[in-house]
Amino acid sequence: MITLFTAATPNGHKISILLEELGLPYRVHPVNLLALEQKADWYLAINPNGRIPAIVDHDNGDFPVFESGAIMIYLAEKAGRFLPTEAKARSRTLQWLMFQMGGIGPMQGQAHVFFRYAPEKIPFAIERYQNETRRLYAVLETQLSRTDYLAGDYSIADMAAYPWVRIHEWAGVGLEGLPAVERWLSAIGERPAVQRGLAIPGKSDKATQAFTDYLKQFR
Repeated sequence: MITLFTAATPNGHKISILLEELGLPYRVHPVNLLALEQKADWYLAINPNGRIPAIVDHDNGDFPVFESGAIMIYLAEKAGRFLPTEAKARSRTLQWLMFQMGGIGPMQGQAHVFFRYAPEKIPFAIERYQNETRRLYAVLETQLSRTDYLAGDYSIADMAAYPWVRIHEWAGVGLEGLPAVERWLSAIGERPAVQRGLAIPGKSDKATQAFTDYLKQFR
């Protein structure tokens, strides 16, 4: 059994989608971000960075894992699915996973902040992060025009990028001129396990409720 500590955010949805795809037994502990539950001592013992998501693998001596990319690798290796074992195929998958972790997530996350939440609208910051997010989407377009999924076969790389790209409008970034990305989004969004994963954790605290309401239109 695995316990998933999560909230209704793209990084949280990465893990719930993967768990649903893998069919591993798990239970959900919604983390109340508004109440700063992620900063509580008990949670910091699981994730020293005080962020979501995190897991505890009770079948492996109550082993905690934090950082969404590390969690995805751990779970894929545990189940033997969605991360190839052949060296080149594994490397390709990890390259695109790191592309999301080091590129799309941070850049689009900052676009969210400056476009939606910042008390002062700073055009330079908004444009800088929106433009960089769009540039990264163009990289996806080039790759997806060559292959159905980012690393060839459907993998944790796709599950990592999908929850971010699907909410591109929240960052004020369009998909015009990116038909391969739109095709990829549609194909992944039709997967039943993905739809189930996006419904996790259910009810959200007030800090994520507006965002959760927005996401419902993409389910």
